[in-house]
Amino acid sequence: MKIEYKWLALSVTTLGAFLSVLDGTIFIIALPSIMQDLKADLLTITWVIMGYMFIATILVPTIGRIADMVGRKWLYISGFIVFTAASLFCGTATSGSQLLIYRMVQAIGGSLLMANSVTIVTDAFPKNELGTALGINSTIFGVGAAIGPVLGGFLLQFGWRFIFYINIPTGIIGTIWGAIQLKEVAKLPKAQKFDWIGTILFSLGMLALLITLSFGGFIGWLTPMIMIFLITGVVSFFLFIKAEKKAAYPMMDLRLFQSSRLAYSYSSVLLNAIARGAVAFLLTFFFQIILSFDPIKAGLFLTPFAITQAIGAPISGRLADKYGSRGLTTMGLAISAGGLLGMMFISTSTAIWELILWMLIMGLGSGLFFSPNAKMIMEVMPPHKRGIATSVRTMFFNAGNVISLGVALAIISSAIPLDILTKLFLGLQVGSEGVAIAEFITGIRIVFALSFIVSALAALFSAQKGKPPQWVNEAK
Repeated sequence: MKIEYKWLALSVTTLGAFLSVLDGTIFIIALPSIMQDLKADLLTITWVIMGYMFIATILVPTIGRIADMVGRKWLYISGFIVFTAASLFCGTATSGSQLLIYRMVQAIGGSLLMANSVTIVTDAFPKNELGTALGINSTIFGVGAAIGPVLGGFLLQFGWRFIFYINIPTGIIGTIWGAIQLKEVAKLPKAQKFDWIGTILFSLGMLALLITLSFGGFIGWLTPMIMIFLITGVVSFFLFIKAEKKAAYPMMDLRLFQSSRLAYSYSSVLLNAIARGAVAFLLTFFFQIILSFDPIKAGLFLTPFAITQAIGAPISGRLADKYGSRGLTTMGLAISAGGLLGMMFISTSTAIWELILWMLIMGLGSGLFFSPNAKMIMEVMPPHKRGIATSVRTMFFNAGNVISLGVALAIISSAIPLDILTKLFLGLQVGSEGVAIAEFITGIRIVFALSFIVSALAALFSAQKGKPPQWVNEAK
């Protein structure tokens, strides 16, 4: 029996999604072992995490634009190749600085995968099946996140380097399978020119603003360095907008933001990421400090997020095909807000079952939100704008996570001295010795309260119908 191309394409993108999410969850679990073996300081390790996110956030829109010019297939396959090769080099790193460089190269491969995954699925599936396909893709994120800590704990018995080596067979299979099965099915305009000026201005502005938002809380919002980055970011984006309005072939079509439907959809992605990005990070420290769990056990107790996300994603995707997306995205964000509301009252006496309940609720909310949101954006895009459309969505998601982690780190650092924070990361300390418990609990409550407000605001944006974009003389 011949398998339809749409399912073959989905199998390739699902493999890429599994590779990227599995790498992320295993890497976090292995950080203590990596720090000890490489004798890396906390600042270097922080940059290993943040640097990957910075690169991915900045590059994804540019890659999406290139995909709309030259096609998706070989960019996606290149992502597998770069990610796999960088994983090999990460496993051979002999210092923290080497690992930082190799992880940034790995982020380039991850960006190529992220920028093209949803676009390939959208090209392959009819609109009335797109939600189901995206739901299946999203399910893999939940599955990968759930098994990541378990697999990471197993691989650490053989050494942290194996958490990178495990990517190699999956990457090789993905490269070969993608090269055999993927096709260029979308008809794209020819003879387009790449917008170098817009790309440079956008990349500079995004980098400057991400640094400002991530480190302003640490260094001080009014310090000269942060102010310089802030001014650089604002000026760069001002010049970027002016350049894009004049460009014959803009790097980013500004009509993506003039359409109220797309503006609401993108805003809800950004706000949801800001609300959710630091939750797992904060709970990891809560488990280690208050409940005295070791790092691996703490990671395992975060799997409820992934379990209900994996359950909710395919259900919401199928429902979106039948009944539309807006109600499901709003419901998902409202459910997530409910979980965050419960987290606001966390204390030293909170029972583990209660935390698990709130995590299950938040994971379900995420599962209901993601695939219908992606469908709502992609179903109104003509083929030659799908790459940039999905990349902008990914950019907002990544940027929200970076902002969320930056704010959380700034608040946590006020309650946990740097040397204690380092010991907690290394697994050399479990428990609350040297930690200002009252300030720590107050800090995470503040973060959860802000996250609840932001999540509720995201639900409000998602509930707005808005007008779809008008692509004059452009076939959908």
